Formats: sequence, C-alpha cells, structure tokens
Amino acid sequence: MNFEDRVAIVTGAGGGLGRAYALSLAARGTKVVVNDLGGARDGTGGSSSAAAAVVEEIEAAGGTAISNSASVTDRDAVQAMVDDVMAKWGRIDILINNAGVLRDKTFAKMTLDDFAFVVDVHLMGSVNCTKAVWQHMRDANYGRIVMTGSSTGCYGNFGQTNYGAAKLGLVGFMKSLAIEGAKNNIHVNSIIPVAGTRMTEDIMPEQMLGIYAPEKVAPAVVFLASDEAPTNTILGAGAGGYHAAHVTLTKGIMLKDEERTAETIASRFAEITDRSGETVPQSGAEQGALVMGRQDELN
Repeated sequence: MNFEDRVAIVTGAGGGLGRAYALSLAARGTKVVVNDLGGARDGTGGSSSAAAAVVEEIEAAGGTAISNSASVTDRDAVQAMVDDVMAKWGRIDILINNAGVLRDKTFAKMTLDDFAFVVDVHLMGSVNCTKAVWQHMRDANYGRIVMTGSSTGCYGNFGQTNYGAAKLGLVGFMKSLAIEGAKNNIHVNSIIPVAGTRMTEDIMPEQMLGIYAPEKVAPAVVFLASDEAPTNTILGAGAGGYHAAHVTLTKGIMLKDEERTAETIASRFAEITDRSGETVPQSGAEQGALVMGRQDELN
C-alpha cells in the first residue's frame, strides 16, 4: 500500500493505540500530525510532551511528523490545527479520530456532567475534527476517515453508559457520513479495537496486555486509511484477530389490520427476531423499502 505524500492527522496519538497508528503510517511514508492533549485518562490536565515524544520517535526512524496538543473538544483549536497543516503541507488525506477519555461509573452513580463530557470528547470531538477536514477532502476528491468505536457501543458493558452511548453514536455518524462522502471518494469506517493501553490497564489483567498490544490493531487501521479501504464498515481488531460487525435487520413479519395488536406481536416475537434470512441494509431508506416491497403480503 502506497502512502507516499499522504498527510494524516491522528488524534490521541501520544500513547497507546494512537501512537501505534501514527508510527505505522509514518513508517509507510505518511506525513503525520500527532495530536494529543496530554491529559489524564479522565481528560483532566494537559501536556505537549506526549505528542512531542511520538514525533521524536517518528523522526528518529526517518519519518516526518509534527505535534499538536489541541483538545478535540475545542473547535477553534481544532480548526487552527487543520489550518496549520494545510499551510504547511497543503493537504489532509487521512483522519484517525482516536482521542478518548473514560469516566466509568454505574448510571445510578454517574453525574450528568461526566456523561456529557465523555460524549463531548468521543462523539463531538470526532465531529469537530471531521468537520474541520471535510471540505478539504471534498475539494481534493479524496479522503479516508476512521472513527473509533467500541464493543461497549455495539454490545454494552457494565459501568459505561456514557462511553457506550458515545461510541455507538460514532457508528451512526460514520454510516451517514459514508453515504454523503461517496461521491467525493471519501471513505468513512469504524475500528473497534481491543487493546492493552492506559485506558484498559486496570481493567485487563497484566498478563493480557502483551497479547492485546496496540501494534496488533494498527494493521487494520492502516488498511482503513489506505486507497484500498472499504467504506461504511465496522472492523474489529485485537490480539491478532480481525472481524466485522454489522447492524442487521431480520425478515420479521407483516400484520394485517385485524392482527395488528400488541398481543399478536408478543405471541409472534420469536418470528420477528428470527435471524434466518436477515439482511445488512446499506442505508436507513432500505428499511422502509423492504417493508414497502412486502405490501402484497397484506392483501
């Protein structure tokens, strides 16, 4: 895969997964913007040293990179970062929305401020960065954008209602954005990583951290950032495993007027949820189209 002359912004790249992505892209010739606020895992504090250290690693290996310590929640700072990159390199081909925080608690104990902050960083932070590069990618008729989803967003996890809401929100954002970007060759995908990082160091047993090294996720993100990337794909990666997740639709049932009651739905719920013959709609409109296509069953 050829990344020569490509320019990438990787957010949250001062450590863990973002660092692995930045190093991997730089090793293939990509000019990389290493963005990291340098804050604690809960988003407090800040330092430019984490991003600068990754830039030093890239340069020591013969690559090209610059650091940036903007918070993805700060729209003006994000716009300034993008403006600086365009002034320096004249293009932005790749955006990896990786920056994130954790403020885990059960919903009963969680404050709404902590809920909103996690959504702001993960979801709105990705929106802010994407909006700042979107027109540049449209003008260039090329773009590769990767959102960072999560198994928590797709399947749930105890104590992570805020994180899960933000992560599944990113999948919805990705799906609509992929449709809008298609005519301008902008491919938008989501990565669902399982990795041993600062985010998971007290969740994952120490002996598992090596098995789930961030470097094992990086090849999937490099693929999603490449010319060969698909679009509208949820790609999972971790510990050497790679798989896809889908939002599916069962065939379900059609009910005539006299049958259309809550009791009928309850009695036939097993048929409604039967996964045989389920489909993977490529747009929201397909759900309506599938129902309209079965109207003759009601006659």
